[in-house]
Amino acid sequence: MKFSLSLAGVVAFAAGLAGSTMLATAQSESEGIVVYNAQHESLTEAWAAGFTKETGIKVTLRNGGDMEFANQLVQEGAASPADVYLTENSPGMALVDNANLFEPLNADTLAQVPEKYRPANGHWVGVAARSTVFVYDKTKLTEDKLPKSLLDLANPSWKGRWAASPSGADFQAIVGALLQLKGEEATAAWLKAMKENFTPYKGNSTAMKAVNAGQVEGAVIYHYYYFGDQAKTGENSKNIATHYFKNEDPGAFVSVSGGGVLASSKHKDQAQAFVKWVTGKGGQEILRDGTSFEYAVGEGAASNPKLVPLADLQAPKVEPSKLDSKKVTDLMTAAGLL
Repeated sequence: MKFSLSLAGVVAFAAGLAGSTMLATAQSESEGIVVYNAQHESLTEAWAAGFTKETGIKVTLRNGGDMEFANQLVQEGAASPADVYLTENSPGMALVDNANLFEPLNADTLAQVPEKYRPANGHWVGVAARSTVFVYDKTKLTEDKLPKSLLDLANPSWKGRWAASPSGADFQAIVGALLQLKGEEATAAWLKAMKENFTPYKGNSTAMKAVNAGQVEGAVIYHYYYFGDQAKTGENSKNIATHYFKNEDPGAFVSVSGGGVLASSKHKDQAQAFVKWVTGKGGQEILRDGTSFEYAVGEGAASNPKLVPLADLQAPKVEPSKLDSKKVTDLMTAAGLL
């Protein structure tokens, strides 16, 4: 028995196959939500898995950086395939919100998070938080020799002794807090002195490792790098202790990680449900019980017991939605840090 297929038949078969594939892809995407995720991948994967298990809604994660996704969302506008945007720090949320790209969050979601961890307009909400710390080499520095304020690191006595990762969104959020609290002139002067005094590293973990290895005496990073390493082998933090500036100092800044629903989302109900779940009992318990070592921010939610309680950090009052990422990058560029 012979089998033959005309050219027209081949074309028709191929077109049908392609159409089926496109339909299957479209159906797959319509079955769930797409999250532009700038948070730690392992944390958001745990959130997504918990949400899907409870609701049956599929979550597709696209991973990247805070400002990378913020700028991408502004470029994509109403054509963005994203339903939800999650960040590590709030300047990216502010950029997207200022472009009027967020759908207001449901009132019951906002009610789950204290007002200090979300903007007044209700367009996005805090999902987690991280504290600024000064990690230091405890074999070289005693507590009485530590800087009392972040601003002290501008003193000539600290020249060549401390480190930071200026190109990262984390440190730029810290500078944003300094700008909001102390103003442009004081921030520009501090950044100029920083340029003279500090040693640059790429990434908070790299800066912490440098302190541990004795290359510098201290570094300005976020707290969870230390706790995360301690929970593993401790090999990159065995010589390190953490110093919290407290006293509402700019160095006691607590950065809010944000979550928001895109106004262009074609799955708004599912996207709203996801943000509600993350800020609710299920999502916040993952912060308490997991290994991200970020702070839970939900009303009455407990953080990992190894962390200094949020209430004890004596953080300054900073409006997360007004952290000015553009002014920060302009000032840091002018200081020769970027």
